Amino acid sequence: MASAGGYFIEDLTVGQTESFAKTVTDADITLYAGISGDTNPVHLDDEFAAESMFKGRIAHGMLSAAFISAVLGARMPGPGAIYLSQTLRFKAPVRPGDTVTAVAEVTDINLEKRRVTLKTTCLVKGKPVVEGEAMVMPPSRNA
Repeated sequence: MASAGGYFIEDLTVGQTESFAKTVTDADITLYAGISGDTNPVHLDDEFAAESMFKGRIAHGMLSAAFISAVLGARMPGPGAIYLSQTLRFKAPVRPGDTVTAVAEVTDINLEKRRVTLKTTCLVKGKPVVEGEAMVMPPSRNA
């Protein structure tokens, strides 16, 4: 499966990175609200959000976190990788129009168990908005 643009576990190295960037639109926020069922007005209602601690509408935190999935599932390790776990810490809001760059960095490779640990970060203008750690099971040439 790694031939579809991804990596076999044997091809990964500690320190290797990959990223995915997306500008968050009003439509993305509305669609995410519909898909997830999270219709909190801080995401959807300008007047309500203006009175919040954020002083305006923000994107769902999990929408930004979903961009990590784009890195892991489509780029590195890529097609065939199984997402096993993810920790998340939300550091700052993402607003409509912000470009979120999700970055994954390989921090540990366990060939015996076929597990890879990655530091995951989402950035807006170079500042972290989401930080965490993921564990994935990439495809193997030996499986």
